Amino acid sequence: MDSKSHEHVVMADIEEKQETGAGLIFIGFALWVVDFLVVFFLPSAIKLGRQGTFLNIILALGVLGLALLIIGYRARGKSSAE
Repeated sequence: MDSKSHEHVVMADIEEKQETGAGLIFIGFALWVVDFLVVFFLPSAIKLGRQGTFLNIILALGVLGLALLIIGYRARGKSSAE
């Protein structure tokens, strides 16, 4: 009985890591979508002389989205290997 309860706990932990990884991947893609929306407004920012602010936002969202994607893929990869 003890080994079955241990297997159940391990399976629940693996599923939780997979869900966490999937959530981080989704958030990373969502940040990239928001990043593309910011890029859409970049031409009007250039006309107003505020392109530096928009370029900083674009860079920050892109890097944060990429970091979340990488962390999410690693979390899902580690959970499936166990």
